[in-house]
Amino acid sequence: MVSAALSGCSFAPKYEVPAVPIGNHYKEAGAANPGWTPASPADQLPRGSWWTLYGDAELDVLAARIETASPNLAAALARHEQASAYRDQARAALYPSVTIDGSVERNRASEMAPPEGSTAHHYNSNRLGANASYEPDLWGRVRNTVQAGEANLAAADADLESARLSLQAALVDDYVRLRGLDSEEKLLQDSVMAYQKALDLTARRQQGGIASGLDVARARTQLQTARAQVATTAAARALFEHAIAVLVGESPSNFAIAARTDPLTLPSIPTDVPGALLQRRPDIAAAERRTAAANAGVGIARTAWFPALSLNGSLGYASFARSDWFKASNLFWSIGPGLALDLIDGGLRDARLRQARAVLDEAGANYRATALGAFAEVEDNLALLDHYREAAKQQDLAVAAALQAQDYALTRYRAGIVNYLEVTTAQSAALQTRRDALALEIGRLRASVALIRALGGGWTTQSNPAAPATAMNGTGN
Repeated sequence: MVSAALSGCSFAPKYEVPAVPIGNHYKEAGAANPGWTPASPADQLPRGSWWTLYGDAELDVLAARIETASPNLAAALARHEQASAYRDQARAALYPSVTIDGSVERNRASEMAPPEGSTAHHYNSNRLGANASYEPDLWGRVRNTVQAGEANLAAADADLESARLSLQAALVDDYVRLRGLDSEEKLLQDSVMAYQKALDLTARRQQGGIASGLDVARARTQLQTARAQVATTAAARALFEHAIAVLVGESPSNFAIAARTDPLTLPSIPTDVPGALLQRRPDIAAAERRTAAANAGVGIARTAWFPALSLNGSLGYASFARSDWFKASNLFWSIGPGLALDLIDGGLRDARLRQARAVLDEAGANYRATALGAFAEVEDNLALLDHYREAAKQQDLAVAAALQAQDYALTRYRAGIVNYLEVTTAQSAALQTRRDALALEIGRLRASVALIRALGGGWTTQSNPAAPATAMNGTGN
């Protein structure tokens, strides 16, 4: 009977992946890129441990803990299991169902209505039988339901991978920012030490009658401002540490990451990344599969206009006596088809069909929006990496000039040529340019994380090794 059902017709429209406008190359990566290819689900391709490109063993350990301890990932896995169970429920309708029922009852009939064939008002009613039913899938309703369940399960697969990738990217991004704050705090602490020495120098000069109290006040202001910045930086770091704890399934109260300023590696992400990598975006795969499920839903809605055929049968024994249930005279059976068709429903079927078509239109639009958004994310982060790289070069020159100006100002102050205002101005400029350089370096690392996520995870390449380690100290590129 299953083979007969599978040979039936289907009223689902012919499925076509919604068209998405695709460029010939990455605009922000240059004309040397190969062309993009149309996105299609390829979420099963390996991504690898892409976070290892940043060259930090502690980050590697934290990323591994997401797989085993993250409550968010556990929730995504549970949603995947729900989709799997729904698919299996839909599949069950392809096969006959058989049930067994039985009862042993003591009854009292109405004085006016004893049981048929009996004059007794108190009697037993015993029954044991089996019932079988099957609905041939003449119009494809069951098959389309199964197809929708399969597509939704595939979408749940992609959702699970998307959740995993999002958590990994969030962890790496938070870790980059935390390490950036470590470097910024070290920079500020070094500045505090330098400002303390400058304050001591100014105080001695005041005692010698060379400097004024105004110079001392300016030096003290500079020092206390830097100390306040150390405290606010430590506060910001604590928030990222707490966020990382939640991502890896730890209580923030019991979790700590030691401060370090050793460099993270800026990955050399090839700007000519093949367009096939966009096929690996799990959110695109999920959106496409939901469109396929919605297409099957149109077929399900159309079958409501046709009669439903069912094949039913029952077999068993029934008796009004306490014994001898299973003698031949107590055998009963029935077998035969049933047919049902709604004639008047007040427009219900038409409304459901319009709803199914609207769901398909929405799913297709969501797919196109997701794909275009993915292309935009790749372009955005390619642009950030390109422009940040050039900005970092210029900022390095600014840092060198600011440090030189700071040295000149201190020399001129010691010689008594200028007052301390020139020193504080030069010190403020030097500190700010170094912090700006550090912010650019953090921005480049964060853009690389976002680009890897936009491309659907890591990749395998032999021709693009990681770039040399870059120290986040605000003084180098």
